[in-house]
Amino acid sequence: MKEKKTEELEQPIEEQESQEAKEAEQAKENEAAVNETAEPTPEEQLEKAQERIAELEDKNLRMMAEFDNYRRRTNKEKLELMATAGERIFKEMLPLVDDFERAVAATDDEGVKLIYQKFLSFLDKNDVHPIETEDADFNTDEHEAVTTFAAGEEKKGKVIDCTQKGYKLGEKVIRFAKVVVGE
Repeated sequence: MKEKKTEELEQPIEEQESQEAKEAEQAKENEAAVNETAEPTPEEQLEKAQERIAELEDKNLRMMAEFDNYRRRTNKEKLELMATAGERIFKEMLPLVDDFERAVAATDDEGVKLIYQKFLSFLDKNDVHPIETEDADFNTDEHEAVTTFAAGEEKKGKVIDCTQKGYKLGEKVIRFAKVVVGE
């Protein structure tokens, strides 16, 4: 026995630590193998079931939230589509309205005026409104500057003249007003 202890003392400390680590690892592996082959206790089964339930509840909540977001997004897109569905048609009608404005200015024909008024009421019913330009401040969100005109300090940055009316469908600009801006 004395020889064995002296042998151990003679071995480097690192080898002894390495040997002890190997033995500890082997003991853990043996214990794990025994636990794997043994039936889980009811407490372990209950714990695993509760973990699985929590995982599934979390997954279910996430799926419900994702579906709710999808539903909201598609409803919003449908509303936007319905609100601007006739945009192309209204854009193509605006040159006709411009022609009727010129015809009304050039003639006293009551038929032309009546048709023009019907056009305007149709546009109004469908939430298409002209953009205000008279004495308005120049606004790049609604106006397109065709040219500038030196008109004095009081007219600087203001719309002086409108060369073509602009229109909005609801709050969306479908045609910018072409204006002359004072500088």
